[in-house]
Amino acid sequence: MTMPYRRPAAALAFALLVLVCGFASSRANAPAAQIDCDMIVTAAPVYVALAELHGQERFPRGAQLLLVHAGKSEPLVAGFAASADANLSFDAQTVLFAGKRNAGDPWQIWELTLKDRSLRQVIATPADAERPFYLPGGRMVWAERTPAGFQVQSAPDGHPVDGTTWNPTAGPGVLPLTYTRGNAFPAGVLRDGRILFEAGYPLGEGATPELYLVYADGSGVESVRCDHGRARWGGTQLGSGDVVFTEGASLARFTSPLAHAVPVAAPHANYAGAIAETASGAWLLSARVSASAHYAIEIWQPGAAAMHTVLSESKDDLVEPVLVAPRPRPNRHPSGLHPWDYANLLALDVRISRDGALRGTPAHVRLEAQDVAGTTRTMGTAPIESDGSFFVEVPSDRPIRFALLDAKGAVLRQEHGWFWIRSGEQRICVGCHAGPERAPENRVPAVLLRTITPADLTGKPPASALSAIAGGSSK
Repeated sequence: MTMPYRRPAAALAFALLVLVCGFASSRANAPAAQIDCDMIVTAAPVYVALAELHGQERFPRGAQLLLVHAGKSEPLVAGFAASADANLSFDAQTVLFAGKRNAGDPWQIWELTLKDRSLRQVIATPADAERPFYLPGGRMVWAERTPAGFQVQSAPDGHPVDGTTWNPTAGPGVLPLTYTRGNAFPAGVLRDGRILFEAGYPLGEGATPELYLVYADGSGVESVRCDHGRARWGGTQLGSGDVVFTEGASLARFTSPLAHAVPVAAPHANYAGAIAETASGAWLLSARVSASAHYAIEIWQPGAAAMHTVLSESKDDLVEPVLVAPRPRPNRHPSGLHPWDYANLLALDVRISRDGALRGTPAHVRLEAQDVAGTTRTMGTAPIESDGSFFVEVPSDRPIRFALLDAKGAVLRQEHGWFWIRSGEQRICVGCHAGPERAPENRVPAVLLRTITPADLTGKPPASALSAIAGGSSK
């Protein structure tokens, strides 16, 4: 690293971190760029943005967290071979980060107290643990390498918790939040308490980066939007509630009134994922002018014709800017899971789809699931009512997908990716890949008029067979 090093001074004490400070632009012809607090950035000789979605390394030559104050930077963490992925606590007193004490160590999750620079290891695993984020209610999320790929996990963050405890079904220990065979990484925590994460599309199968949402107990997984296509990653929620992200080499946003992404008219550049929004509404971006240049930290006021350099380094990529300032605490999601070893799913009308009308009349739905080895197994079929509804009991906490069949067993439409339902989750879907703009009809589904018992597609032996086995064993 060639960043200038300055010994910690009284000006870096936590009480002063949130005071207004200026950052001088490194461009001779650009005006001084002003932001209203200190920041933390990750500096790396090489940054490969989407490498980890393929199980590889974003920082193949190491990385270092830098604290930037008044235009000057210094290492945030001493004595570490590598550090990255800073996430500030809601009160701006501590920082979660991924770090390696020694170059040969796996990435682990640590916490730094800004005021006295004290350190503690929060997560210790034999495999890589990266991308930590604070959750409300004394928990945190991160991505951990497993035999099935990086999976999003949740656990207590080690701080005292005020208020009610978690539903035991959704904690209080370590809880996996993703259940597909593929790589998934948290990108942020939305104001409503849901976790924004990145994975390939189709989920569990594809390689095109896409943004998804999941609740803090692992339930309710869904795409943020269903207009899939270009690579989406590095999402950040703004104060307006919109989510801004990198789409291809440019920027786009999700805004509540629209069911599709909207391009952001930002200056032409290559952007590197997450942004930070200043108190004035300006954006801190990691950007570069070409693929051969290094990423620098730029500031841009939406609507302006140009952005200005806040910090750059001739030999390092600068990515993942984080403002050192208090921020709103997200809502805490109350888990509604039950202590079951299965889940229920009610589909209201499988004929409704963004993919257009079906070629025939759906008569049955087939469920497929993956076992621990990744082998796809057919779990059975269930009837589809004349109004397109079905009600099924399915295996939980494992990859599943559906196919719609006609009366002769021919496939009319099928999912090419995977999703999951948590143990004890009861979920209703409007249609087959219907999209968030669809609202259900105000009527009782025909399947519930016929029965309130879901068709069992869990693969468990029927109760009669279990009774026979039990009876035979008692003789």
